[in-house]
Amino acid sequence: MASFNVYIEQFLEMLSAERSAAENTLMSYQTDLNLFFEFLPPAMALNQINADHIRGFLAFQMASGNMVSTQARRLSALKQFFKFLQQEKQLDNNPADIIDSPKKQHNLPKILSIDEVNQLLFAAQSRAEKGVQSLTKHEKHQRFYCLLEILYATGLRVSELVGLRLGQVKFDEAMLLIKGKGGRERLVPLGDAAHKVLVDYLQFVNQDKKQVAKTSDFIFASRGALGHITRQGFAKELKLLATKINLDSSKVSPHVLRHAFASHLLENGADLRAVQQMLGHADISTTQIYTHILDERLKKLVFEYHPLSQSQADIGQNLL
Repeated sequence: MASFNVYIEQFLEMLSAERSAAENTLMSYQTDLNLFFEFLPPAMALNQINADHIRGFLAFQMASGNMVSTQARRLSALKQFFKFLQQEKQLDNNPADIIDSPKKQHNLPKILSIDEVNQLLFAAQSRAEKGVQSLTKHEKHQRFYCLLEILYATGLRVSELVGLRLGQVKFDEAMLLIKGKGGRERLVPLGDAAHKVLVDYLQFVNQDKKQVAKTSDFIFASRGALGHITRQGFAKELKLLATKINLDSSKVSPHVLRHAFASHLLENGADLRAVQQMLGHADISTTQIYTHILDERLKKLVFEYHPLSQSQADIGQNLL
């Protein structure tokens, strides 16, 4: 270990002088590098270190219960350390360069079943169509039902949903023009059911469908500072409805319904790229949290339709 100290000191001096690294950062690098060199066999020379030694160190870190983020940080320290030595002509190559950083495992999003979503939609519709209720309550329930239908039909982000303006609706095509993160625009199909509910809601609040495209008023207007219903208000109402129909309200939110939209599309044969575009994800890697659904669908197809998935008895019967 002592033979490596001089290289570590040179590296830390560079970080301090050229990158103005803070004292805590320097100590963190030193700790990570010391752990690696203590892991190596005794009397190993610098030029003998290869990628297998680094992989072994990372495996040891994982077996020791270190978090993926800690493993990734230690690999980053090694990459930078060996890159520095390569630039200083102390090494011919960087043994850590070819090693991929450990990936943090993404937790799968909470997803409602199709039946659970249908329960929410039916309850919202029943409440909106209830005969005897005040005009204020009637409008509130109609608005909520419309919000819910559009959310499940389009997978919009809740901020995109509550802030919808009349000018964003292409009624003739049943499409929404959405400006998402980074100002990126996308067209999202509204679907027949949600389109009808939207038209009915607008008629209820005395909006003339023919004049809709010429305005930029909020669809879900309110008297608050934003001019439209808030994200929090919609989310609260959604949880109250879930509780009322005996669904676990902790697993019900606008974001969960967005996941339900994507998951149910994929389960029924939609393309991952199409779902990416509708969700407004800039990168396909964000949408890939749903690949487990594609994997399950592929397994189901193989088990149901591939001849080798049949039992030997079935195959024998087919041969007779």
